[in-house]
Amino acid sequence: MRSNRTVNVDAAVAPLDAHMVRNYGRADEVFVDGCGAELRTAEGDVYLDFLGGIGVSALGHGHPELAAALADQAGRTLHVSNLFRHPYTVEVATRLARLTGLEAVLFTNSGAEANEAALKLARKHQRDAGRPERTGFIALEGGFHGRTMGALSVTSGASYRAPFEPMVPGTTFLPSGDLEAMAAALERDRPAAVILEPIQGEGGVVELSTGYLRGVRDLCDATGTVLIHDEVQSGCGRTGTFLAADAAGIKPDVVTLAKPLAAGLPMGAIVVRAELADVLKPGDHGSTFAGGPLVLRAALVFLTLLEEDGLMERAAELGARLRTGLEAFAADFPNVGAVRGRGLMLGLHVPEGAKELQQRLYRDHHLITNCTAGDVIRMLPPYVVTETQIDDALGRIRSALEGPVIDAP
Repeated sequence: MRSNRTVNVDAAVAPLDAHMVRNYGRADEVFVDGCGAELRTAEGDVYLDFLGGIGVSALGHGHPELAAALADQAGRTLHVSNLFRHPYTVEVATRLARLTGLEAVLFTNSGAEANEAALKLARKHQRDAGRPERTGFIALEGGFHGRTMGALSVTSGASYRAPFEPMVPGTTFLPSGDLEAMAAALERDRPAAVILEPIQGEGGVVELSTGYLRGVRDLCDATGTVLIHDEVQSGCGRTGTFLAADAAGIKPDVVTLAKPLAAGLPMGAIVVRAELADVLKPGDHGSTFAGGPLVLRAALVFLTLLEEDGLMERAAELGARLRTGLEAFAADFPNVGAVRGRGLMLGLHVPEGAKELQQRLYRDHHLITNCTAGDVIRMLPPYVVTETQIDDALGRIRSALEGPVIDAP
């Protein structure tokens, strides 16, 4: 039976905020609906969303095919647990194996949880191989892998780690791009795994070079080290290839995915090479909610559209259009630096005043972005963004850089 009950937004918001833990610095606006790359507030103001829930809303807002599939699934089963089978597990896992070029999938609820599972798998693999002493990890400066204790322990930023120390011991942080340092650390420390992001999102949309990625792959092969690529933000077609590292022509041993995978619902996954498919035995790892029928139904809609409707190619094409427009700002404004990233994962380096620019874009021009690493305007628009909206966003950024406030939409 369908409920006719409606929610009084004004009445609901105040008590919700009054009883929330104060860990989010949230804006005052209350978003109640949206369409594609647009969001609408309770007052009817429209914002252009170039953050996409921090890379989550791959199909934008109010996508009709996704909404229909979720409504249908909600009338069937929401949850059955991992003790039983449901129709979408094999299909989604098969698609992910094909798209990544790897072998086997473990579903999780988030990117942090996926990274936790990857770290556990690496340690278990080393133990099974007769190397139980290999328990440490190598991670990169500028890397971000999540906020749970294991994932936080391989996240480099002191501001993330310091309030919660001591961390899980055994992580060595190296400068990104330094192959000599990586070679020396692998020889000296003999860790269980190396974990890195091919494009560091929270670290300022910093893309690791093809030579570095290939070099780390070779070094891991030579030392028996598990190579984990965290593609929670850069994966699932956002850069124009399914994995960002595909452009370098290499495969990790384990890749972690999340953010856009279920187009707005909480879902993550690890995908592993054939040699690691049997490392985790029954009882070694699990998750109560992960891989349920609702989120996998959403993932199936997203992955089908990605492959059959050309969304991956659109991400490359529209990303190039956005990048070209952003690069023009460097010539016109002295406080604008280089454009970073690829596809629809782009950052505009603003050495001074980046946070102020981001706030002005939101407040005065109704363009949603965020500021990462202190000096980069990060853009992660939905894959369904249009050329007109790309050009519109570029116009709003130019207006914000020039100073005058434009009329809100």
